[in-house]
Amino acid sequence: MSNPHYQRLGGDQGIRRLIDRFYDLMDNDPDYYGIRKLHPADLSGSRDKLYWFLSGWTGGPQHYTERFGHPMLRQRHFPYAIGDAERDQWMACMRRALHDSGHDDALQAEMLAAFRRTADHMRNQAG
Repeated sequence: MSNPHYQRLGGDQGIRRLIDRFYDLMDNDPDYYGIRKLHPADLSGSRDKLYWFLSGWTGGPQHYTERFGHPMLRQRHFPYAIGDAERDQWMACMRRALHDSGHDDALQAEMLAAFRRTADHMRNQAG
């Protein structure tokens, strides 16, 4: 299955730039404290895992699957309390990261729609 988003996001370097911006924002902006506290103090492992996942999810190399098998996103996130607030913070942080990475409006809208569906699916708490 071909997914053009990997190339449109700038391939390997573009995905890494996006993920680094996302985690830099999460780590430094108090608006994202709710999701930051769900992560370990050292974000390097989280950065790698999201980079590996997004690489494959957008149509690039399947780094995550090669390392860990099927992503099983909901199951892997179940230990963390994720409600509407956490979903919304994650989405706001990713929206800023996409914007700051200089992607065109159409690509940002496509990616945010896809992220929104996934983020909705990750919720495991009411409200």
